[in-house]
Amino acid sequence: MNDAAIRIAVLDDYQHVALNSADWTPVQRRADVTVFHDHLDDHDALVRRLAPFDAICVMRERTPVTAALIAALPRLRLVASTGRGNASIDLDAAAAHGVDVVHTGYTSTPTIEFTWAAMLGLARGVAAEVASVRAGGWQVGLGVELRGKTLGILGLGAIGSRVARIAQAFGMHVIAWSQNLTDETANGLGVRRVSKRELLEGSDFLTIHVRLSERTRGLIGADDLAAMRPSARLINCSRGPIVDEAALIAALREGRLAGAAIDVFDVEPLPPDHPFRTLPNVLVTPHIGYVTEEMYRTFYGDTVTNLMAWLDRIAA
Repeated sequence: MNDAAIRIAVLDDYQHVALNSADWTPVQRRADVTVFHDHLDDHDALVRRLAPFDAICVMRERTPVTAALIAALPRLRLVASTGRGNASIDLDAAAAHGVDVVHTGYTSTPTIEFTWAAMLGLARGVAAEVASVRAGGWQVGLGVELRGKTLGILGLGAIGSRVARIAQAFGMHVIAWSQNLTDETANGLGVRRVSKRELLEGSDFLTIHVRLSERTRGLIGADDLAAMRPSARLINCSRGPIVDEAALIAALREGRLAGAAIDVFDVEPLPPDHPFRTLPNVLVTPHIGYVTEEMYRTFYGDTVTNLMAWLDRIAA
């Protein structure tokens, strides 16, 4: 293939930072690079947009690369995704159509740090206090302290285990549960393994750190939320569908939970009329748990490296 004829699309660059996060010059010398800053949900519109491109660069799961999309893009030869894996790419369909899929480096540090930003912001009502000051007011609520409270962690893996260590530094009691968690793993981190029911009933704060899969989809449902204390607060910086969104909204509206910090949603971007945008006891953020300058430099820097390797390969 003639390099000059190659077209590459960079999708969902919401913040207009993709080309500034890495040196794209080597790629741009050999291919035409087009960056899209908006997000398309409509399948037909997405097909029309992507039909001219040989390679698409996707940011995490913002635009799912489904079997139907792959089949509708006969020119497509490469999907360059950020992160170590991307569950929204149909790898079997890609292989069947001869489409290569490549990934980048990743670190969980931004998500771990953001979990604590969300938890502290929720505990101290930061969003409401900021809004009051900006509107000309002053103090409007009472926060709660973390020391002495019980943090429940759903998932004690790479992220959950480091969240647990920080909780201990705050003087919190830490309990945890997941389908595969053992006493040995929990005890090694100074955490008490409990049943799912004990996790729900005993947590002042419940934070979620499991991967989305068929086994974890809807893992926290209406009955689970009903088991939590009315004073409890839930933090989800993992994936939206792990929690039954409608059940969570109902619990928050009815005061059966004190609050929630939510960074991930069933549908992203969040629809303009979604209840999370207006519920007063929700600290809502636009899936920014992993969004840092450092992480983007890794994502887009590795993407450039991946594109150059692919261009070399198809030119050989």
